[in-house]
Amino acid sequence: MDGSNRTIDPSCRDRPPLAIDIFLQLDVFGIILYSVLTFMAAVSMLIFIEECVYIYRMVPANKKSIIIWVIGTMSCLGMWIPRATMFTDMTSACYFAIVVFKFLILMLEEIGGDEAFLWRAGKHKLKISTGPCCCCCCCLPYVAITRRSLFLLKLGSFQFALLKIVFTILSIVLWTNGTFDLTNLEITGATIWINPFVGILTIIALWPVAIMFMHLKTVLRTLKIIPKYAMYQLVLILSQLQTAIINILAFQGTIACAPPFSSIARGYMMSQQLLILEMFIITLVTRLLYRRQYDPLPEEELDDNENTKMVSIPETA
Repeated sequence: MDGSNRTIDPSCRDRPPLAIDIFLQLDVFGIILYSVLTFMAAVSMLIFIEECVYIYRMVPANKKSIIIWVIGTMSCLGMWIPRATMFTDMTSACYFAIVVFKFLILMLEEIGGDEAFLWRAGKHKLKISTGPCCCCCCCLPYVAITRRSLFLLKLGSFQFALLKIVFTILSIVLWTNGTFDLTNLEITGATIWINPFVGILTIIALWPVAIMFMHLKTVLRTLKIIPKYAMYQLVLILSQLQTAIINILAFQGTIACAPPFSSIARGYMMSQQLLILEMFIITLVTRLLYRRQYDPLPEEELDDNENTKMVSIPETA
């Protein structure tokens, strides 16, 4: 019983249930819900495999940087095996960290590679006062496009793909020692130190992608780079921000306990189920965007034709 003399089901304080316990307690609605979501995750994976075959058959070797989503599959595993949610979430987060870097490389390859980008953008400069780091810092200077600045942009995104995997392995090692616990937010716990640092790395990694997109969105408009970038941003919001909000509500007890799920376990479950549905829809949309032949871009004209020009700045900048 709690302080208000209400009886609390013991399962509300237990660990997440085993997969067999969930299966045995499913009612008709639960069976239909789990079946539909599992079907969506399976279709997403089949589309992923089909796209892989298409990419490797039809796309030149230097442009095999497709953005494909397997977050729904991990969410399906987390839905059926609640005690594995931490690992499935970590796997999805590592995958997304690689996607961030790959999207930057994709934009460069669409323009023709590093050399073509430097040749086309030689007379332009980069506007770095953009989100998510410096969108309010309009006083920041424009940066010349050189090999060094291009290397720094790549490094800014690559560090997240590398360090996210490193911190994930570290978290798992600390978890086996009982040091890492997602529910332990005390100053002595590892979670309160690792998660904010990974958040800073995420913001740093998103910044170069935003800078490159703002510079190339006009020249790559015919290749549908804007809706591709929108899908990339949507996955970021749904897989990171949405999950974080639901988890915070669960930790605070806002999400009610529903035996055999505790409040925290139910929050995880709701997050997984939402991601399966959302990633299924995004998978269908991205298939339409990426399943096409890669035609070379027209050469940039001296008169800065509107269909081929890059974002330029005034001479006084």
